[in-house]
Amino acid sequence: MINVSAYAFTPLEEDRLPSLKQDILAQAKTLNLKGTILLSTEGINAFFSGEPETVEQFKTFLSTYPEFATLPYKDSPSDEQPFSRMLVRIKKEIISMGVDSVIPHDHTAPYITAKDLKAAYESDEPPIVLDTRNDYEIQLGKFDDALELDIKSFRDFPEAIQQLPDDLKSKKIVTYCTGGIRCEKAAELMQQAGFNNVYQLEGGVLKYFEDCGGDHYTGECFVFDKRVGVNSELHETDTKQCFACRMPLTTADQANFPTCPHCGGNAALGKRARERQDQENRT
Repeated sequence: MINVSAYAFTPLEEDRLPSLKQDILAQAKTLNLKGTILLSTEGINAFFSGEPETVEQFKTFLSTYPEFATLPYKDSPSDEQPFSRMLVRIKKEIISMGVDSVIPHDHTAPYITAKDLKAAYESDEPPIVLDTRNDYEIQLGKFDDALELDIKSFRDFPEAIQQLPDDLKSKKIVTYCTGGIRCEKAAELMQQAGFNNVYQLEGGVLKYFEDCGGDHYTGECFVFDKRVGVNSELHETDTKQCFACRMPLTTADQANFPTCPHCGGNAALGKRARERQDQENRT
């Protein structure tokens, strides 16, 4: 299987979204692809997976739309299909932060490439590297010495940066996330908040792995599908995820599986199954 992620902040007319959704879903199903594609007036955020030939056919199909003609795809392999079904949804935002003043297709912070970040790490004055991801993602791996915000959701990011020391506003800061989309908004919001020298890692951790391997990064990268984690070679690892608290479970964490070492719950049970089990335990 080839697993693909891609996004673009590009204006789409609201009344066009329903037909666009229908056409994209129909083509994806015809090609037997699975994944999730989000559409909104601010653009597209796509995750899909399938056989190599059909994945390329779908990319060609998307390129027939001028807005999607130059989508920057990031591919990674897996032995099995990491998605359960194919969904195309219309949302208010393709990545939810809840700040209307941040409009990436109008303005966004400058990019730094993976190779430039690697070089910066190896320079005499490395930048401050800011992780914009959720706390449970960071548990699986992060860039060396990265600054963490301890957030549960990307919607917590605006408040979290208000707590950063004022002296950081003049420092060079490089934001990063999994594939780059969160930083399109995060870095721009930081500029609006007075951080004067903010950059975003182009393509996120996944592109960094592709170009630079695991240099200056410790651990795996959390991904939002059945794979849970990929290593610096973009291959699926043995990491699982607790259904109860969402924390990733490394092979060491799985010593007492299905008991989660983080929350003590049954990591193998979904919400409804846990509720049934709790009810049985009470009776």
